Amino acid sequence: MSREDDMKETALRLRVALVGVGFGAEFAPVYRDHPDVEWVGICDSNAEKLTAACSRFGIERRYASLEEILADDEVDAVHLVTPIPLHAQQTVAVLNAGKHCACTVPMATSFEDIEAIIRAQRESGKNYMMMETAVFTREFLMVQDRFDKGEFGEISFARGGHMQDMEGWPDYWYGLPPHHYMTHAISPVLRLLNRRVRKVHCFGSGRLPEERRQRYGNPFPVETAIFRLEDSDVAVEVTRSLFQTVRPYSESFAIYGEKLGFEWQQIEEEDPLIFSIPQPGSGRGRKILHQAVEAPDRQDLLPEEISQFTRKAVFSDGKHLSFVQGGGHSGSHPHLVHEFVRSMVENRPSSIDALTAAAWTAPGIAAHMSAMKDGETVFVPEFSDVA
Repeated sequence: MSREDDMKETALRLRVALVGVGFGAEFAPVYRDHPDVEWVGICDSNAEKLTAACSRFGIERRYASLEEILADDEVDAVHLVTPIPLHAQQTVAVLNAGKHCACTVPMATSFEDIEAIIRAQRESGKNYMMMETAVFTREFLMVQDRFDKGEFGEISFARGGHMQDMEGWPDYWYGLPPHHYMTHAISPVLRLLNRRVRKVHCFGSGRLPEERRQRYGNPFPVETAIFRLEDSDVAVEVTRSLFQTVRPYSESFAIYGEKLGFEWQQIEEEDPLIFSIPQPGSGRGRKILHQAVEAPDRQDLLPEEISQFTRKAVFSDGKHLSFVQGGGHSGSHPHLVHEFVRSMVENRPSSIDALTAAAWTAPGIAAHMSAMKDGETVFVPEFSDVA
């Protein structure tokens, strides 16, 4: 009897291995406390960090390498929180080893690697989930609720933005094409509108120093794109900056309809804005109201055992920039873990499965291609026909 059959027969809980205990440590106690998880093991190439994390979270299982995890038949699922250049290779390896795979964003940085992941997921029959925080933030959940009720009316325009100063981060960030790490900015809009990107025009802005262009061949610290969606009249604008742009962290989206508008807060410590029209009409200079709103915490969507983690953070001491500069990712982490775990328990695709992840990742790859061609049109592959 296989481990999967054994789980069905005896209702055993999942066994998960978490790879990377820098920012990845945010997820360790969430898996540890999830009622559908039997145990979580953690892995890091830095033995000192690994020992410290195991001690801090009371976790017994530890792994020195991903290869060690893949060889362990007791592990059902792997959550990768590793450097961007490793995502595609490691994801394919996990799926080919017959294990479910969650991976931090982006899914990949080339169309070929996206195809390889989709192919590996289909051949393995295991679940894949891209762990996109933006569509599980309390702000997005608030907007989604109002959007689904029809409160926005017909949508006219949407935009996303991700401004971040990456000085002092690991070397692989230096010279990274900005839109290769764009999913935080575009995924909320694509999820709300339920459309994929058909084509893009993009311009690079600014100029990186020569030494920072070597690794990726990218000359731009900033990229701005305008996307045309399939079967939609709505255009979507996205700007992403990594270097040489003095601006506090902002990971945001905005959406504007005929009845209601929403804008993410300009500064992370502030509240988002809702725009509304008190009395419908077509007169000149009609009044439009703005209201700062506090998005409700959606602990009601989570098991009680992990609901505290929408507010409680491992890195609340301010020592890890991924969490601090991300504004705490607005309570998204336990929602991500819960969705990944429940998708496996319920034997269904995750809500950000391989094709969804491709639809949210590929536009950024296409946008950078367009920027390198001074704004020429680039069409985005659909990937549904990957054999």
